[in-house]
Amino acid sequence: MAFNLRRTTEYLVALADYSIKCFDKDTRQLVSWMRGHAGAVSSVSVHSSGRYAITTSADTAQLWDLDTFQRKRKLNVRQAVGLQKVFFLPRSNTILSCFSDDTIFAWESDTLYCKYQLPTPGEGPKMGYRAFAVTRDGRILATGGRSSLLHLWCLESQQLLRAVQMPAQVRTVRQLEFLPDSFDGGSSQVLGVLSQEGIMRFISIHSCKLLFEVCRHDDGITSASISPSGRHLVAVMESGALNIYSIQALTRDISRPPAPLVKVVTTPGQADDSNMTARVPSRSVLRPTRTSGHKVQDRASRPPASSLPEHKENEMPDPLNKKRVRALLKTFGEYPARYRMFIWRSLLHLPENCSAFGSLTDKGQHSAFLTLQEHYPVKSARLQRGLQRVLSALAHWSAIFGETEYLPLLAFPFVKLFQNNPLVCFEVIATVIVNWCQHWFEYFPNPPLNVLSMVENVLAHHDKELLQHLVHCGVTSQLYAWPLLETLFSEVLTRDEWLMLFDNVFSNHPAFLLLAVASYVTCSRAPLLLCTRREDFQYFFHHRNNLDMSAVIREAYHLMESTPEEIHPQNLLADFEPLTQGQYPIFNKYPAFVVEYRSQERERIRQQELEYLRERQALQELRAEAVRRRAEDEAWHTQQELLREEEERRRRTLRGEEERLAEQRRRLAAMKRELKAKELHLLDAARRRFLHQQQEQKRAELRRLDEEIERKASLRVQETAAAVQDVEVRQMELQAQRRLLEQQLAKEQERVTQEVRAEAVAWQRHAEEEDQSAYQRMLEGDPNCGLGIRKVLEESLAEAEQLQAEAELRAEVLGRLEQVNGERGRDRHWLAARSAEADASEEQLIEAMKKMESRKWEEVERRTQQEDEAQAASAAEARRGKLGMQTQRERQCGGQGQSLDACWSPCSPRRHEAASQRQAPDAIRLSDWSSTDESVPCESVPFSLDRCRAELDFRERELMQDVQELRRKLAARARADAGTPSL
Repeated sequence: MAFNLRRTTEYLVALADYSIKCFDKDTRQLVSWMRGHAGAVSSVSVHSSGRYAITTSADTAQLWDLDTFQRKRKLNVRQAVGLQKVFFLPRSNTILSCFSDDTIFAWESDTLYCKYQLPTPGEGPKMGYRAFAVTRDGRILATGGRSSLLHLWCLESQQLLRAVQMPAQVRTVRQLEFLPDSFDGGSSQVLGVLSQEGIMRFISIHSCKLLFEVCRHDDGITSASISPSGRHLVAVMESGALNIYSIQALTRDISRPPAPLVKVVTTPGQADDSNMTARVPSRSVLRPTRTSGHKVQDRASRPPASSLPEHKENEMPDPLNKKRVRALLKTFGEYPARYRMFIWRSLLHLPENCSAFGSLTDKGQHSAFLTLQEHYPVKSARLQRGLQRVLSALAHWSAIFGETEYLPLLAFPFVKLFQNNPLVCFEVIATVIVNWCQHWFEYFPNPPLNVLSMVENVLAHHDKELLQHLVHCGVTSQLYAWPLLETLFSEVLTRDEWLMLFDNVFSNHPAFLLLAVASYVTCSRAPLLLCTRREDFQYFFHHRNNLDMSAVIREAYHLMESTPEEIHPQNLLADFEPLTQGQYPIFNKYPAFVVEYRSQERERIRQQELEYLRERQALQELRAEAVRRRAEDEAWHTQQELLREEEERRRRTLRGEEERLAEQRRRLAAMKRELKAKELHLLDAARRRFLHQQQEQKRAELRRLDEEIERKASLRVQETAAAVQDVEVRQMELQAQRRLLEQQLAKEQERVTQEVRAEAVAWQRHAEEEDQSAYQRMLEGDPNCGLGIRKVLEESLAEAEQLQAEAELRAEVLGRLEQVNGERGRDRHWLAARSAEADASEEQLIEAMKKMESRKWEEVERRTQQEDEAQAASAAEARRGKLGMQTQRERQCGGQGQSLDACWSPCSPRRHEAASQRQAPDAIRLSDWSSTDESVPCESVPFSLDRCRAELDFRERELMQDVQELRRKLAARARADAGTPSL
């Protein structure tokens, strides 16, 4: 588990399924679930900011972001080198990674750049680092593992400060914890070391002295944690209990005020306590005392002035002698729980032969106890392994213990009591067997009848009635004494009662145990006298009973004092003899032939069992082979059937697959068609889009062309308007010229008329005078004169009529000219309307142009025909008049023709035409313009289409040529017609 997250109500838990969960302690809800490890998570480290966390397993370490609960980075290692622990250093952004090959690397937490590597100690055995601790200021790193050595590293200089040697009892370091202090600024000076014994020792890292230790003789510590303030220690015990210790109470003696400044001069022989040693002494200890109220009281015992050698640490000090201990025992009935183990080890004089015990344990498990858990099951697996280890060592020490069936019952209470220290447990059991189990194995494999007879003799001396009752009920000492001895009272006493009893057993002669059996029986006489059945007695001595253990012990002391010497067991048993130092003594106080026979029989039986097992194994193998073959045959047939079924199924599946494949192909073809259609559609859309784009471009070009055409058309319209204006001006000039010519013509006509009239008057006068003279002559006598006058008058009258006809003809010509001018005005208006329509629609303009062209041609032809008819009529009429006048003139004048011709020459048509041409040259241009103006109404209009301009210009030129040619023809015809009478 890990706290100290950024959100103080949350905490992390690493579970057995290799996952990490985050819970909220207030809402009791799961906040997040993080997965990623393939093995068990061994440690969880949280950064000081509470934002990041590192989880470590054997093969990988993973860095998590606790804001998003996402994995940021992952540290993978080779399979051969595992990870021990990866954690953050306090007050820094450095990550330490410790590997199983004792290498330690430091990484930058932001960039994960390797900052440095601590040097690996090259001298001495491999440390096998497992436990790590860092001071709160992040300067000192303590490491420990599969050794009694501790390494202290300076992380600032990356150097090893010192190596601390723990006591010999420490073989493995499980956990390291620095004890914080409020006044050390984070540089903790006290280090807690939890060893394999379940004892946590607190030492000074500078003086290397053992300050105090925390342990329970009956329950070891598996893990511990110290509060951040350093006031409390929480320990998880092997039994599952959670013990909380007060650090102040534990350090009351070592936290005393400093010594006064006044120093005492010491002799050179006195020890200097200020010298720093690298070895931790094991004298200053603190052990918890179990009281009746189940409260743990801790007291630190101060070390003596002069320390004893380490191999003498189990010897009792002088003040603690057996007499004083026995006096204390008689006073209180038992030893203090705090010092009981120490007193026992002192009373029994345990040699602690580590090498001898190691040689026994190195032989492994004894064959007699391989199946111990089947015959003597123990609930705790750890206790079961400890019992099996101690019994195997006993069996390797002496062969009799491998054949002793009740040895597990005898050794179990000691194994449970010393389960954290198998060496002490073995030596205690061996001491008990050597001293308190004397003569037990002489009648092996039967119970020790000689020992049981001692108990029966004591019982017969002190309580004959009870013995007679037992004999009467058929109960022998094998039923009431042997169960107590072979189990050492562990079945009938509680833990505290058993400890009280053996406090007295270890403090007295070995005979006290037999007297305690007799005392237990005599103290139970009341219920025993009530029992009559053998089963009741058997049950009584195998189960706990309601007895006062203090009374039993007092009765045992009474029996020891009051029993006669001839039957006293003390006379038959030897005094206490401790185990020898260095090597364990040879134990051969048993019938060797029986043990050898039993061992041989056991070996024979074991061999027979092995042979039987081999034969049974072979038979089982044959049966298994037969069964296997039969099963193989059945399996083969079944397999064939299954193969056929599978083949059929595969075929069906294949057919189904083929159908599905065909369906998929059809779908694929449909999809291809659809895709092709979509592709064609897309291509069509793209083509339409391209065409649309081209059309848009064409439209844009057409718009640009239309704009250009409109611009040119507007220019053309402007030019046309300017031309029309010029034409109008020219027309106005022509009209002015025409009016001027008309005026001149009118004047000329008036002049001619006046001349004609004057000539007519002159001629009339002349004629009158001629007539008068003729008349006079006639009167005078010429008869033909009257007839001549009459002719002359007729000719004059005809000529006057001819002149009048010519005047009327001129007036008619002038009227027609005015009519033509009106028609030309109307044509101009019509041309303007057509021009507007041409701007609106090209087709209508072309059609209108065609219609106007045809209409114009008809009009031209009509007008030409009219003009031809009028000119022909006028010419014929003129010819007739001229012919008549000429004839008459010729007739009348006779010889005077020359004068007449001179007089009438101005009035002759040819001369009049020439005169008119000489006098009015603009008349031809006017007629030409009128003809041109009549032939151009449509073609001269500026159209909005440039592509028709050339054609229109060409047609205009052709039309103009046709009109000019027609006019020339008409003029030539007119001239020809006019010239015909003169011929």
